[in-house]
Amino acid sequence: MIKTYDDLYTIVKSKPIPVHVAIIMDGNGRWAKKHKLPRIAGHRQGVEALRSIISTSSELGIKYLTLYAFSTENWKRPKDEVNALMSLLVEFLRKEVAELHRNNVRIHVLGDIEGLPEAARTEVRRAMDLTNGNCGLQVNIALNYGSRAEILNAVKSIVHDVQSKRISIDEITEQTISQYLDTRDIPDPDMLIRTSGEFRISNFLLYQIAYTELVFTDKNIYWPDFTRERYLEAIIEYQGRVRRYGGLDTGEDD
Repeated sequence: MIKTYDDLYTIVKSKPIPVHVAIIMDGNGRWAKKHKLPRIAGHRQGVEALRSIISTSSELGIKYLTLYAFSTENWKRPKDEVNALMSLLVEFLRKEVAELHRNNVRIHVLGDIEGLPEAARTEVRRAMDLTNGNCGLQVNIALNYGSRAEILNAVKSIVHDVQSKRISIDEITEQTISQYLDTRDIPDPDMLIRTSGEFRISNFLLYQIAYTELVFTDKNIYWPDFTRERYLEAIIEYQGRVRRYGGLDTGEDD
């Protein structure tokens, strides 16, 4: 029997909800190819999926939702596609930020904002400023983001602060490093979802996902196909796992 959204929602709410969910939204281009449409049509349809996932996350009481929207490597794509993606970002923020604000959602951006086109920078800053005081779901949008660049910048900042005698080498801990990353003051993800059947991380939150539970969808489920029901099913899969953090459960031998 196929479970309805209400059935799945009841199951999810009966167990602890993940505090922080990260998603690699993969497969827009392949979705478009499958439907014999231009690639930008896939990205546009992906925005529709995004709306649903944001609202469902807020409804569930998830505190942080981190979305891999545009990586530092994505600049290698054809110029027309990059321009279309940036235009779509501007369009999304202009249309959605007021509603997100009314729903107490806070927008935060990870990555190098300065490297974005001017129109995108303007809308990103406007969205962050408008929603800065909100205390509901925090949506972290990874834009012009790459985890290796993030870690490199953190190392440089730590070295600078050691040289400036703001901190000593002996004071550097794992928590210290975390505070120099783009995700400072944000807990590490409990689960990471990647759509479209690819089994890789693609330079996303490499430091932060040391003990994150990974959930990969079937190869035929592209991001535009990722419905709220499939989202709930992914969370149920996460809830069925035992998180050991390198230790053992009581009574287990391995």
